[in-house]
Amino acid sequence: MPAKSALWCDGWYRFASRQDSPNFGPRPIATQTDLIVLHCISLPPGRYGGDEVQRLFANQLDWNQHPYFKSIEGLTVSSHFFIRRHGELLQFVSADHRAWHAGVSNYRGRSDCNNDSVGIELEGIEGGIFEDSQYESLAGLCAGLMEQYPITDIAGHEHVAAGRKTDPGTGFEWLRLQKMLGLPSTHFPAGSLPRETR
Repeated sequence: MPAKSALWCDGWYRFASRQDSPNFGPRPIATQTDLIVLHCISLPPGRYGGDEVQRLFANQLDWNQHPYFKSIEGLTVSSHFFIRRHGELLQFVSADHRAWHAGVSNYRGRSDCNNDSVGIELEGIEGGIFEDSQYESLAGLCAGLMEQYPITDIAGHEHVAAGRKTDPGTGFEWLRLQKMLGLPSTHFPAGSLPRETR
């Protein structure tokens, strides 16, 4: 079990707004939560500011509300965290539990990355840019996670589900996150940082 921290209570982060999702389960026994997986999402794609993502994670999305929603009808997914465009941080699943964000995945020689990872969704589109406030919230959250869990790697969905997923995409600034966290390049996917920083 993770140690007690003023920032965390049973895997819930003090600075996040809690909005429980039913889409989670226990982590396998003796699993080390040592990976952060970054994603991006907006519903419908490119539209920001609504509550559709929250309703998707709560299994309450009206599939008839928008034509795009028919293409994901019946999807039952979740992420631990969601960072809005203005930096607001929401949490749907305790980081002590297994959220359903990575799907079929493999990283560092391990399959099913949901088992050992924390999923963070950024409000945005694949290949799009992200806001300064999102990077600030993300860096603070990653630092908080690293204080509480034995995090060794931060990767994108595109890295753990290569060929199947492409988020957060080319607009995400990996070097910026590395500098904000002050971490060595070994914490990040090969090829995500400029050669001179590796």
